[in-house]
Amino acid sequence: MKRWGEAFYDDALSGAEVLDQVQIAVVVTDRFSNLRYWNAYAGKLFGLDGGSRHLGVPLVDIGIHEADHEQLAQLARRVLKGDTWEGAFAVLRGDSTWVHLRASAVPLKHPSGAVDGVVILANEALRSGRVEEQYGLLDRIGRRLASSLEFEATVKAVAEILVPQFADHCFVDLYDRKRMIRRVSVHAEGWTPPPGSWPDVGEEVHYPERHFVSKALRRMETVVVSDYSNPGGVFPNRRSVRVSEQVGVTSVIAAPLRARGETLGVLTLALSGLTSRDKTDYDSFDRDLVGAIASRVAVAIDNARLFEEERDTALAFQSSLLPRDFPQFDGLSIAHDYLPAKPLESYGQGIQTQVGGDFYDVIPLSAGRVGIVIGDVEGRGPHAAAVMSQLRAALRAFAQADREPAEILRELDEWVRRLGRPDDEGGTWVPSVSCLYMAYDAWSRELSYANAGHQPPLLICDGKVDDLELAIRDKLLGVRPKGVPGDSVYRQDVLTLPPGATLLLYTDGLVARRPLGGVVDVTEGLQRLQARIREVADKDVQQIVEAAEKAVPGETDDDTALLVVRSHSEELALKQEWFAAEAPTVAEARHLAADTFKEWGMDRDQAELACLLVSEIVTNVVIHATPHPVTREFTDEGVKDSDDQLSLDGFDEFDEDWSDLLEEAEQAEEPAPVSREFLLRLRRGASSVWVEVFDHDLRLPRIRTAGADDEGGRGLYLVDQLAERWGSRPTPDGKAVWFQMPMHRTENDGG
Repeated sequence: MKRWGEAFYDDALSGAEVLDQVQIAVVVTDRFSNLRYWNAYAGKLFGLDGGSRHLGVPLVDIGIHEADHEQLAQLARRVLKGDTWEGAFAVLRGDSTWVHLRASAVPLKHPSGAVDGVVILANEALRSGRVEEQYGLLDRIGRRLASSLEFEATVKAVAEILVPQFADHCFVDLYDRKRMIRRVSVHAEGWTPPPGSWPDVGEEVHYPERHFVSKALRRMETVVVSDYSNPGGVFPNRRSVRVSEQVGVTSVIAAPLRARGETLGVLTLALSGLTSRDKTDYDSFDRDLVGAIASRVAVAIDNARLFEEERDTALAFQSSLLPRDFPQFDGLSIAHDYLPAKPLESYGQGIQTQVGGDFYDVIPLSAGRVGIVIGDVEGRGPHAAAVMSQLRAALRAFAQADREPAEILRELDEWVRRLGRPDDEGGTWVPSVSCLYMAYDAWSRELSYANAGHQPPLLICDGKVDDLELAIRDKLLGVRPKGVPGDSVYRQDVLTLPPGATLLLYTDGLVARRPLGGVVDVTEGLQRLQARIREVADKDVQQIVEAAEKAVPGETDDDTALLVVRSHSEELALKQEWFAAEAPTVAEARHLAADTFKEWGMDRDQAELACLLVSEIVTNVVIHATPHPVTREFTDEGVKDSDDQLSLDGFDEFDEDWSDLLEEAEQAEEPAPVSREFLLRLRRGASSVWVEVFDHDLRLPRIRTAGADDEGGRGLYLVDQLAERWGSRPTPDGKAVWFQMPMHRTENDGG
C-alpha cells in the first residue's frame, strides 16, 4: 500500500492547474505593468477572457478606476525596488458593476536575482461580510480624502466611490452663508435627473420642515428612511416624488456634515432600481457607516476650504509681488507668466500652499536699454516669497542706477545673506538664490550679463532652439564656498545676439515635471521643451509662453516663472559722431541732431526742444567736464594734490625713509594727455528718442540751484524740467549723460 504522500505526488497537479483552482486572483505583469499571466479567478474577477486578447495590455486598462491609477504607479515603483505592497482599489467589470478589491503585490524575480515583473494577489473586499465592507469603504474614502485638498475634485471623487458600490444616488449640499447650495450630484449608470426634478449642481436647495434632511440637520444625527407611505415627507416637492417613484427609490440616508463645531451641510445617499443588487434597504449598520463617512468628509471639506483660503491669500500675495504688465519697450516684444505649483502630498513633503520665490522682471535702463532678470529663491511658502520681494526691489534699485551686472550680483549676494533667519539648530539659515541678470541694448544687440547659478535661457532664432551659450555661471547668491574668505567675486561677460533673436528665460519648475509613476528627469524635460518650442518658433511671444507651459507633461512641486523676450530692430535707428570738446562744436552737434530729427520725421516743435537740450548737455561737457588730471606732490609735510589740499601729514611719526618716494616722484613721467572729445549718440524708437553724450570725465553731473546773478547752473535744470527722463551713468573710461523725449512725428509722416 502506498503511503499518503506518495499517492499525492502521483496525482499532483501542475502549477498552472493549481492556480486556476484557487479562489484568489493571481495576476502577473512585466516591469512595464503589461499583463503576462492571469489565473481563472482573476479572469472572472476582472472580466478577462481565457485567450490572448488581453496579453500585453497595460494593467490600468483592465477596468481599474481612474482615481486608483496613482495607486498602481506606487505599487509598481515599490515592488520593482524589491519591496512588497498592500492596498485597495476598485475595478469596473464587464457587466458594468464595480467591485472593491484588497490586493497584495510581490516582486517576480529571475534566477539571477533581478526583478522581472510583479505578482498581484487580489480578492473582493466584501467577500468577508459587512465588517469587511465597512473597512473597504472607509479605507478607500480615507485614502481619497487624504490625497488632495482640491475641494470640488475630492468631494466628487468620494461620491463616485459611494456610487454605485454603496448607493445609486449621492448628493452633497453645503451652506453658503445662510443658503444651502447643491455642490455634488452623482448617479449610477450615468443617469441624469429630468430637468426641474432634483436640484442641479449650483442651485439652491430648500427642504421642508418635516423633510428627513431637515430632521437630520435639526437633530445633528444620521437619519435612515425606508418607509415610503408618506413620500411627501421624504422629498422636497411633488416633482421629486414623481421622479423618485419612477426611478424606484427604496431607501435613503441623510448625514449632517459637521466639523470643528460648525455645520457645513448634509450628505444624502439613496438606493433605487438603477442597478441590480440584492440590497434594497439601508439599516442601522449602514447608518453608522455613513455617519463615520460623513464625519471624515466634513473634516476634509473644512480643511479644503481653509487651504483654499490660505492658498488664495498666498497666491494673491505672490502675484502682487510680480509685475502684471510691462510698459512697451522699443525694439522688444515681451510675454511672461507665473505658474504656482500644485500641492503634491504623495511625495512626502506634506500639504503646502506651494507659493515660492521664483521671480522675473524687465527693467527700463538708460537710453532705451533694458535689464532682464530671472531668478529662483530656495524653498517655498511666505518666507521665500518675502525674500523674493525684497530681492527684486533691491535689484530694481541697483539696476536703475545703471550698475554693472557683476556689481549688482555682488550687492545682491550680501543682501541675501542679511536676510537670513535663525534655524532650528541655533544657527542662521540663509536662502540660496539663483539669478541671471542681463543688460540688453536692442540697437547694438549687445547683451551684458552676470550669472549666479541659473540655467541658461533658450535662444530661438531661424527656427533653431538651443541653450544660449553663457561662458559664466558663478555660485548662487547667499552661498559662500568653504575656505573662501570675504565677499565672493561675480564676473560678467558680453555677447551679441543674432538679428531677430528670441530669449526664453525660465525657472526649473518648467522642465522638472514629475510624470505619473515616474521620476523627475530634467534632461528629458528640457528636450521636450526645446522640441515643442521649435514648432512655435515663428509664433508671437505669447504663443511661445503658452506652448512652453504645456511642453512637459506631469506635475511639479515647484512654482515656475517664465519670460519670453524677442528683439526686433525694424523700428530702431541710431546716429552717432565724435566731436572735439571745444566751444565751436556745440553748434555742430546741434546741427547733427536737427538734421537727424528731421530725417526721422520728428515733430518740428518737439525737435527744436530736443535740440535745445542737446546744446545744454554738450555745453556742460565742453565747460565743466573737460578732464583735469590730478597730480600729487610729496613733501616733508605730507602729500598735496594739485589743488593744494594736504592728503597726508605727520611723516615724522613714521620710521620710513621717504627719500625713495620723492625721488620716484621727481623721475615719474608726465601723465599722458587725456582725450578732449565727446561722442554724441542719437537713438530712435517707436515712441521715444534718446540723446546720449559720452566723455572721458569720471565726475557725474548734478543739478544745483543757480542764483539770480549766476551765469551758469541752469543747463541741467532745463533738462530736468523739459525732458521726459534724464540721467547719467559711469562708463569704463568716463561717463554718459542722457535724456529721453517722446517721438512725436509730423502730420504728413507716414510713420
